[in-house]
Amino acid sequence: MIHSTVLIDPSAKISAGVEIGPYSIIGANVEIGEGTVIGPHVVVKGITTIGKNNKIFQFASVGEDCQDKKYAGEPTRLVIGDNNVIRESCTIHRGTVQDKAVTIIGNNNLFMVNVHIAHDVVVGDNCIIANNTNVAGHVNIADWAILGGASQVHQFCNIGTHAMCGGGSVIIKDVPAYVITQGYPATPFGVNSEGLKRRGFSKESISAIRYAYKTLYRQGLSLNDAVAELEKQAIEHTELLPLISGIKSSERGIIR
Repeated sequence: MIHSTVLIDPSAKISAGVEIGPYSIIGANVEIGEGTVIGPHVVVKGITTIGKNNKIFQFASVGEDCQDKKYAGEPTRLVIGDNNVIRESCTIHRGTVQDKAVTIIGNNNLFMVNVHIAHDVVVGDNCIIANNTNVAGHVNIADWAILGGASQVHQFCNIGTHAMCGGGSVIIKDVPAYVITQGYPATPFGVNSEGLKRRGFSKESISAIRYAYKTLYRQGLSLNDAVAELEKQAIEHTELLPLISGIKSSERGIIR
């Protein structure tokens, strides 16, 4: 059902089964997939594609121009996958031509109240980003990552798969896969073992990840030497590969 007070640009493409609540605005070049529910007083604009079965709550702003001062009205994009929940007052901005010109949200993510996702951010699948978290431009958040409430993520940082950042964390360097972090600036506090159990990791795999964490953080090795040791361990434990690749590709450096 689309409420009679909704304003929809003629160029927008609204699929079957979409619900849009009172006083929402759907701008030009927006596409909304089947089964998506948009609450009241939501603004969706720009070249924005929203997939299937998403739920967007009241007062969210989706696909707005970014806050980068270099942005000059270029036709940049926002792409949102399927089955995401975007709660009240979230803001998700489009990309910039200085990067990929697109902000990308994957599938099955939860964005809690008042989350901000800036330009050129990439969020994978099955992530949880809690209330009042700000994610700056050009950040990459891998699958299954969790950002606790009021976390602040510096631009160009990477958050690894299955990483967990405690509430109030200020993240100014990359967070490796599987690592728990907390504080200002964020520092490592172990492995997200409980999350890995819930996602079906075996005891052997979790033990291997814990040993890798000790190699990286507890044995006094240089980063290069630690990576060399991790690569040896990964011969038998391929679950370490996301950890290694994240460290080796880091440009800001990892929390340590």
